[in-house]
Amino acid sequence: MLSKNSQNGYSVARYFLLWSLVPLITAKGNDMESPTKIHDAEKPPSETQLDLREVVFVIQSQRNSFHVQQAENLRKDLLLQAQALQESPPVILLLHTLTDNEGDWSILPLLPFLSSQFGKNSSWIMFLEEDTRVKLHKLHEVLKKFDRRKEWFLGKPLHDEESTIIHHYAFSENPAAFEYPDFSAGWALSISLVNSLTSKIEEEPLKSDFTIDLKHEVALYIWEDGKGPRLTGVPELCTFPEHKPRAQYCATTVSSHSPVCGQPVKSDNIFVAVKTCKKFHSDRVPVVKKTWAKRASLLEYYSDYADPSIPTIDLGVPNTERGHCGKTFAILRRFLSSHVLKTDWLLIVDDDTLISLPRLQALLSCYDSSELVCLGERYGMVFSREAVVQLLASGCKCYSNDAPDDMVLGMCLNALRVPVTHSPLFHQARPEDYAKEFLAHQTPISFHKHWNIDPVAVFNKWLLNDKHTEGLQKSTKEEL
Repeated sequence: MLSKNSQNGYSVARYFLLWSLVPLITAKGNDMESPTKIHDAEKPPSETQLDLREVVFVIQSQRNSFHVQQAENLRKDLLLQAQALQESPPVILLLHTLTDNEGDWSILPLLPFLSSQFGKNSSWIMFLEEDTRVKLHKLHEVLKKFDRRKEWFLGKPLHDEESTIIHHYAFSENPAAFEYPDFSAGWALSISLVNSLTSKIEEEPLKSDFTIDLKHEVALYIWEDGKGPRLTGVPELCTFPEHKPRAQYCATTVSSHSPVCGQPVKSDNIFVAVKTCKKFHSDRVPVVKKTWAKRASLLEYYSDYADPSIPTIDLGVPNTERGHCGKTFAILRRFLSSHVLKTDWLLIVDDDTLISLPRLQALLSCYDSSELVCLGERYGMVFSREAVVQLLASGCKCYSNDAPDDMVLGMCLNALRVPVTHSPLFHQARPEDYAKEFLAHQTPISFHKHWNIDPVAVFNKWLLNDKHTEGLQKSTKEEL
């Protein structure tokens, strides 16, 4: 969340996307069928039966064209399943269509809207990610087991193995004591709980703060220091790939470990900018060179000191201990200059970021570089050339070299109405900082920080194996 004087901007944390938690605006009528009209003729839900029309599905969609198509595919699949079951179609909402304000991605500001539209005539709000797959008849059977008149918070539980900075070291004495949902498996709130949370939000507006890990923070808000319900684990909400034998018992699965959209973007079409400074030339830069930099065709190191042995480029911006706005904008300007070869994509990373470039190349095949694309999560960000062109042409600039580049970029992009696209495959911390089951169904693209780890060993374990990208290239060539 942002402070009151900046709630109209995104926050792009030091390297990417501490998005703002901002109030929801009124729903747009042109982008979706009116939820009010859908439910006008319905009666309140029965106490003993559950009709599919009493389940409201919210697909956590994004505005980028690739993600819109992913969400539409999921919506169509749900409607076809309902038709095959000879059931009336449920309400299916695409999150990105609900308002003009990007803040509704953080769910909590959305609850008053859901309560006002569905608080009397529905039983469940079921949240799905774009790559969640649902077996509607099994999900129906699962939800029928719970008394929808009570306050239920359902999901696949995750817990921390150790206290972690991304969760503000919560439950440090016993990290496993608190469980939060894996959004990939889908998660549900009973309408009773939605209405209760809405009352809480209306009585005490959401505080201004940063949202770092949404799933954990939503669970904390609902739990409310023990006053509210804890997450109830549902075994049928799964993150197995949908084709695996174990998935036959699941009501939800995941479609794949990583997007498959076609031939990976060529390495010489991605310009890589590594942000460093003199004091890290001897310890962090060698790790970059020993690990992922070998796969980069075009890479430059930007520092506050020109060291020809690396080499680093001094952009004329002194190193700052706080924000790095001056250095980031200097990199953006250099990307468009004649000093570097022209490419469609710009990747900006910190010198203690570990990243798989082949996996990034595969992911970028899903995006259109002619669009305004700003992609990533916190410690790795990717811009399409067109996004950089429009960002700099807007006149947006740093008010000081040590201004927080995340905040400045966020507000600039918001003013340009450029959607910031989130990918859970980028990680702002070390593998140790994430639940094992969360990482188990991912093919990670990046991690961050060298603190208390062997970064080369972490890279070799988590990011070096690229069999899935090799398989992607092979299958694409066979299709061609």
